Amino acid sequence: MSDAVAKIEELLSESGDVPAAMVLREYLNPVEGKDGVLFPPTFAAAQSLKDFPGGYNIDTLGDGKNVCLIDSVGSQANRIEPMFSTAPYDELVPRIVVEAGSRKINLLEAGHRAGDAIVRCSALKDDLQKAFKALKAGDAMPLAKLAPTSLVFGVWDSRDTQAKAPRLLAATVRAFDVGKLTRSAQYNPATDYVEEGLLDDTADKDALERYSERGFRHVPASATHGGVIARGEIRREVTLHLAALRLLRAADASETAKLRAYLLGLALTAFTRPALGFLRQGCNLVLDADRVPESKVVYASGRREKSGITHEAALEFAKKAATAFGVEKGREVNFDKALAKEETAGDDKKKGKKGKDKPAKAQ
Repeated sequence: MSDAVAKIEELLSESGDVPAAMVLREYLNPVEGKDGVLFPPTFAAAQSLKDFPGGYNIDTLGDGKNVCLIDSVGSQANRIEPMFSTAPYDELVPRIVVEAGSRKINLLEAGHRAGDAIVRCSALKDDLQKAFKALKAGDAMPLAKLAPTSLVFGVWDSRDTQAKAPRLLAATVRAFDVGKLTRSAQYNPATDYVEEGLLDDTADKDALERYSERGFRHVPASATHGGVIARGEIRREVTLHLAALRLLRAADASETAKLRAYLLGLALTAFTRPALGFLRQGCNLVLDADRVPESKVVYASGRREKSGITHEAALEFAKKAATAFGVEKGREVNFDKALAKEETAGDDKKKGKKGKDKPAKAQ
């Protein structure tokens, strides 16, 4: 066993000043430079426009500064998780694939993981339900055997058992003290279709709107979202919650250590692997060459130490833990349209009734 692997095993300690988490802070810049414009995600408006009118998620701090969300916890998880479908990481997890129409969809691509409709409406339905019920009862082993990354990145079986597992690994990207920009544009059609007699002239508003939608008219776009400039830092922060890992158990107490080591291996492999790059149009981020990323182990006492754990060491540990755990081969199943139809039917149809229940007669 290498010294690095032995150091990782210390993270599983349950005595003394136990490790509470591992944290990573990376300092980023747009590829255009420190003062480059970057485009955050846009979000739909809240029900009450007063609460959130839609657009960029920028929170004010009350001191004249603000924080802008560049990539959310959920988005980062969905970017990282598919790594386990590629070599050499694919050997660490079972391969679960659902054939749905013309597509074959790996469970690692499903937004709600083991709680997603794509796997719930398949031959995996019963196994998943049993695994989630076991999780609610305190046994994480069945879900770890079937969908281990659901325990690493978090899952909520919101459409069935309501079982939840918190994220062991959480990452976000935020920009501090941003200035919001706007942009305007003008679309010019290739020719004047009405003047050339290629389309009928009309004063009908609906017809004119259709002309615009299909690219037959001049269309101005004024003061739309134009990105932000970060006057402060852009940071990617990642947390591996070791305290949450210690809450996961197997029904057979002798298997708990293997379960935790396996999940730690997966989480730490993802934690140490670079996960930057092209987030969306106008948002291509790279590491700040002038600032070294900071990776630390945080203990229950508040003590912080540099982790010194490399990706190579994490992968070595993960392979060793996966072998001891016994990774299932996985399954390839078909999407079941009948199950989907049953799920989307009204309550009366699900119960096999023609109409609503009548109130009971008074006694």
